[in-house]
Amino acid sequence: MPELPEVEVVRSGLAQHTTGARFCNVEVLHPRANRGQEFPLPGLLHGAVIKQWCRRGKFLWAELTDGQALYVHLGMSGQMLVGKPGQVSSKHLRIRAELEVPSASSDAADAKDSGAAGIADHRAAGVDKRELAFVDQRTFGRWLVCEFSEEKPDLPEPAAHIAPDPFSPDFDLLAAARAVRKRRSAVKSVLLNQEIVSGIGNIYADEALWAAQIHPATPANKLLQRQAVALLEAAHDVMSRALDAGGTSFDALYVNVNGGSGYFERSLNAYGQTGKPCLRCGNEITRIVINKRSSHFCAVCQ
Repeated sequence: MPELPEVEVVRSGLAQHTTGARFCNVEVLHPRANRGQEFPLPGLLHGAVIKQWCRRGKFLWAELTDGQALYVHLGMSGQMLVGKPGQVSSKHLRIRAELEVPSASSDAADAKDSGAAGIADHRAAGVDKRELAFVDQRTFGRWLVCEFSEEKPDLPEPAAHIAPDPFSPDFDLLAAARAVRKRRSAVKSVLLNQEIVSGIGNIYADEALWAAQIHPATPANKLLQRQAVALLEAAHDVMSRALDAGGTSFDALYVNVNGGSGYFERSLNAYGQTGKPCLRCGNEITRIVINKRSSHFCAVCQ
């Protein structure tokens, strides 16, 4: 499943290519891709304009100018691809949306006329046609037009329960470390709990635990505060490096909006390295299962 770095790469690409775009024709090709929606998605999105793309942890959404959100969950294999209309022909295409994107000349003219550099006026003639395609082989992902939470107005309802991630402006490192230490479960499982700290999945949990030299099966409440802080700092560091590398791609399921893969797989120290020598001590990396999830670690230096 895409984790914080991969989702951030997608968010950044969407922001670059579709901010200010207006939804025209929307076609849902598989009902699971829009499950939970009370009214048909094409009618809800027709004419809506993308104000900005946002993310918290692994959760992604577009803030629309009508005050609603287009919540996007990538699931295990979801891809958001931007290109020319009709460019995507995958048999796993689940939603196809035609967009009108203001051209650069149109943006400049509209901003000058209105006295503000905001969303361009789509009544202007200069627009480009693009397609936003949602491809999802395993059909765990979905799009959902929804309201923002009343209690947390900066978050859409489906993401309102999600804790801040290590890159969030409101992330409190010491408070997050204390929250981790309140749990009796294995620290690996606690790192994957998106209500404690979001954005960390199986890959970056293993990498952070390796960097902090903590055994993944250690009960979280047995950690010292400084250990929990070091672990979360390690998670931030490894995800920062992964983000610089475009994320981690083990197969063709995770790609950016242009269809390109990330290359952080080359820098992994623990995840997927079973049987290979630990780069710190030379002992073989071991794989165990914790709460039905694979964990890769060095039994000597963790």
